[in-house]
Amino acid sequence: MDALRPNDPARIGGHRLLGRLGTGGMGVVYLGRTDAGALAALKVILPEYAGDADFRTRFRREAEAARRVDSPWAVPVTDADTESETPWLATEFVPGPTLSEAVARCGPLPARSVRVLGRLLARALTAVHGAGLVHRDVKPGNVLLTADGPRLIDFGIARAADATALTATGLLVGTPGFLPPEQAAGGGAVAGPAGDVFSLGCLLAYAATGRPPFGSGAVDALLYRTVHDAPDLDGIDDPGLRTQLSCCLAKAPAARPTAADLDTRITEDVPGDGASVDWLPEGVVRMIAQRSAAMLELPDIDATVSDPPTEPAPARRRFLALAAGGAVALGAGAFAAVQLMGDEPEVRSGPPTGRRWSIGVHADLTGPQEAAGRAQERGARLAVDRFNSRTDKPFTLTVKVLDDRGEPARAVRVAEEFARDRDVLAVIGPTGDATTTAALPAYDEAALPLLTVSSLQIAYPARVNSAFFQACPSYAALSVPIVNHLLLRPDVERLGVLIDRSGGQAAYQAGYAANLMTPSLTTGTTHPRVVPAGTSDLAPVIADLLAHSSDALFYAGDAAGAAGAARALAATPFKGPRVAQHIAMRPEFLERAGEAAEGWEFVTPFTDAAAAAGAADFAAAHRKRFGSAPAAWSAEAYDVTGLVAQRVAALVDSATKGGAGPTTSPSATPSGPTGDGRPTRSALAAAVTTSTYKGAFRTYAFDKRQTLVGQDAHLHRVERGRFRYLGPAPKPKS
Repeated sequence: MDALRPNDPARIGGHRLLGRLGTGGMGVVYLGRTDAGALAALKVILPEYAGDADFRTRFRREAEAARRVDSPWAVPVTDADTESETPWLATEFVPGPTLSEAVARCGPLPARSVRVLGRLLARALTAVHGAGLVHRDVKPGNVLLTADGPRLIDFGIARAADATALTATGLLVGTPGFLPPEQAAGGGAVAGPAGDVFSLGCLLAYAATGRPPFGSGAVDALLYRTVHDAPDLDGIDDPGLRTQLSCCLAKAPAARPTAADLDTRITEDVPGDGASVDWLPEGVVRMIAQRSAAMLELPDIDATVSDPPTEPAPARRRFLALAAGGAVALGAGAFAAVQLMGDEPEVRSGPPTGRRWSIGVHADLTGPQEAAGRAQERGARLAVDRFNSRTDKPFTLTVKVLDDRGEPARAVRVAEEFARDRDVLAVIGPTGDATTTAALPAYDEAALPLLTVSSLQIAYPARVNSAFFQACPSYAALSVPIVNHLLLRPDVERLGVLIDRSGGQAAYQAGYAANLMTPSLTTGTTHPRVVPAGTSDLAPVIADLLAHSSDALFYAGDAAGAAGAARALAATPFKGPRVAQHIAMRPEFLERAGEAAEGWEFVTPFTDAAAAAGAADFAAAHRKRFGSAPAAWSAEAYDVTGLVAQRVAALVDSATKGGAGPTTSPSATPSGPTGDGRPTRSALAAAVTTSTYKGAFRTYAFDKRQTLVGQDAHLHRVERGRFRYLGPAPKPKS
């Protein structure tokens, strides 16, 4: 979510605006909060449409009709003012991933899930049609998945401007691939309820197979196939579901069932009040739980993005990175990840001159590595909580969090924002390799200390300042404990190394280093194999590794490939040790490999903060603060944040005792404090470089290149279908 702009209103119709969710051809969608605390998505019409009498009449008519839509499976309109100078409409804000996001991340849904989805969305469309509306854009991006069922959003409300344009030749209203053939054929056909049923059939086919039933690609080809070709329903083995979808996808509108008919034809039981989400796969349930948990954190979470103070004020803004998907977007459907921004009273402890500085967390909170990013954010918060609990603390720390969504371009903007904020002393992050590489130049230019705990590349862009710390072993460094674990045993002489390029540079660097280091670390040998990205059948490669007397196996690649390797290996007599790279240690590996996952091991740069020795206090604090056990990477972020806090405190203490004079610039001197006592960024970077810090989970020291000294790692094994922490990875005795 973007911040409000200077010309944006602060309030609309009893809603305090918190930020911008999106923009479209007809207006802006804001996130708002009522005085009672309810969140809402507010659609505000642009002035050029607001001044059009015909448009205002259509908007009024459709808004009134939409408010009559009464279905628990359609996001309701909660308020509207079509007569104000700037017409607006508010809908309930619903947390939850979109169907498109869930399928992209977790794969096609099982038949029962698709039937439940179809029945409840049919009920939503029945209510929409009963209110005199046609949705016109039923697609996976316009369906949100929540704990108690799906929600249909954007149901025709944003289509008022399209109402008179439907007769224009060649104009398409909707999304190619999910359009009914009567519209795909052109000619100005008016969209009707039967078109929504066809689109629903496309949506359900996508949910069941992971692909649109008329393919993808060029729009013209898509439209032609929609009009002339039979839908692709391959992979849908449930005969009843296949029959229902075929009926929905009939070319002739009259041959399709109505939404109400479809509800009665699908006999699947649906979730009731208080029902569990067992109608969805476990991976999707986890996504929903993460989004819901983020909403629950809103009242208690610390300020994350604080506007730099200019004059004393009674309140300040904050942003909370929140993965959710509940806005009715103008012309763009739903969104899957936003940031919430709210107001929080300024809390002051101590005298008015008390110092409050920030540690930044640059994380992927809503992208492909959101689990790691969220864990790191929480670890940093606990470390700051611990520091602030000190009665003798010389200053107060806050946490400022920015979400790069796992996007390199956005990571650059996040880095620039942190660099501009003079109260940010150091930044923990970013989460991933690509975002770290992209953001590093901005941090380097500002000499802002940056400590990553999960970006493990061997090399990064050239830097001028020595302020970037790789507080984790690289992929190459991790190969040392991997090789030691596999080859320093009497029954292993040759290591088979399978490098799957689907894992990108992470897999290549780890596999190459393991192959290179084996003869220098042990008396063993290797047999390496590299397979192209996208290789689905790994059985021939596994057979080749075993044929060359490999008595231990190392797989470098992603979770999907590791599962394929596990299944292929399970079909052989091989019983030797097998280890996969830590990037494959994901729930997807367990789900895809099934019983073949049993016994696979992972050498990881992260510990299990709920099971590691001495972790009880940290785990208890995490459960109390966040209501769950700590996840992977939380312990590492906790330690590194503690390192920064300790170094800052030591610098402040040293300056106070030594009477160091103030400077006028944050980078004026490598050792002195700024005018308010804050250490310079250069001084902090130098202090981190030369320090040794014993954290709760690891001892941190850095060499001249600011890389972590040592190859400490951790060992996990799949036992009874779960990842079990075994402890620190073994080291050679000499």
